[in-house]
Amino acid sequence: MSVVNDPGSPMYVPEANRRIARERAEQHVKLIKDFLEIRDRISTGMKAWDRIIERKERILKVLEATDEDWNDYRWHLTHGITSTETLSRIIDLSPEAIVDIEKTTSLYRWQISPYYASLMDPKDRDCPIFKQAVPTIKEYLDTKTVEEPYALAYNSPAPLITRLYADRIIINVTNMCATFCRHCLRKKDIDLKDMVYPREDVRAALDYVAQCPEIRDVLITGGDALVLPDDYLDWILTELEKIPHVEIKRLGSRMIATLPQRITSDLCDVFLRHKPLYLNTQFNHPLEVTPEAEAAVDRLINAGVLVGNQSVLLKGINNDKHVMKKLVHELLRIRIRPYYIFNCKKLKGIRHFRAPVADGLNILENLRGYTSGLGVPTFIITAPEGKGKTPLAPTYLLNYNRNGKLLFRTWAGEVCEYEDELLEP
Repeated sequence: MSVVNDPGSPMYVPEANRRIARERAEQHVKLIKDFLEIRDRISTGMKAWDRIIERKERILKVLEATDEDWNDYRWHLTHGITSTETLSRIIDLSPEAIVDIEKTTSLYRWQISPYYASLMDPKDRDCPIFKQAVPTIKEYLDTKTVEEPYALAYNSPAPLITRLYADRIIINVTNMCATFCRHCLRKKDIDLKDMVYPREDVRAALDYVAQCPEIRDVLITGGDALVLPDDYLDWILTELEKIPHVEIKRLGSRMIATLPQRITSDLCDVFLRHKPLYLNTQFNHPLEVTPEAEAAVDRLINAGVLVGNQSVLLKGINNDKHVMKKLVHELLRIRIRPYYIFNCKKLKGIRHFRAPVADGLNILENLRGYTSGLGVPTFIITAPEGKGKTPLAPTYLLNYNRNGKLLFRTWAGEVCEYEDELLEP
């Protein structure tokens, strides 16, 4: 006899109760009906893969390269697109757009990895990849933004170090990236000369960590940490493991999204020697989640690396509740945990990317309860002068008085009461 039909079984539910449950389920589905109607129309790297392959072939022809070159991350790093002449052979650019790019890049450096360029729609100027990668005149014309004081000016107690908290620090090891994102918080600090900072400077940073027993968590970033050669990364991770109070080693890299070929078997062999290891990356739109990115994540996870995502809230790219939900679904499917959504910082040259804080709160409002808790990142605004990250969230607690009476609302908007009898008077 089936246990679900046995009244004596703990799994038995009377039919009247099941009817109520089915009605409730129907109400829940109605709450996400708008997303269900639009989700398949949101572009993803998986659905666009055939077109991406076609663009790859076009780029290889323009750069006179081979598939072997394409699969070598070093080729991408040395053949980044940095001229309008090359870019105009890959995507459609009007003469006016070329002039605007030239003018803007007199102020801000640019570079696009060939792989990331293959994700761009060559004709669509609203393409989220184009917006993140190609300079526009809006950067040049942004003269009104009052910038937040830069954290490094107040929080660098030793060479290459940024320290915002008590038990964790950042070591900046390079100014290099595979692609210079147009919304980058460090865009004004990217020198014309690419640099991997010398070991003697990193040694000084490591010595500082060793002298501070309260530091248990170290983030290696830049720039992009994975620009470093494998042996240099291996040395840094080995030296960190010699410091007894360092428990967590983290890497900051966007290369899973912008150059997944960097995740080689040799690199993963390095990572295997240094578990536990965490890597936080940055996907901002579902178009960036491609089969190549998925394969890179598979290699990282097989090497024992835990991967999280830190999106930036970007106007016209992902400040939409449906786009962000689709993104977190795509990330979870390839085993990346959504970790943060950062509010875009107040910096010159990126004003056109900044969305209202209300957009970020609305996204969280439409994730919490509407999808798996695994897919709900923390929305972060950074306090000025390097005072750290502050989480923002919709308000669910409506009242909590001295007698332990709580009034709160659920994810679906229902107001409930709760008595906290454990609260001591």
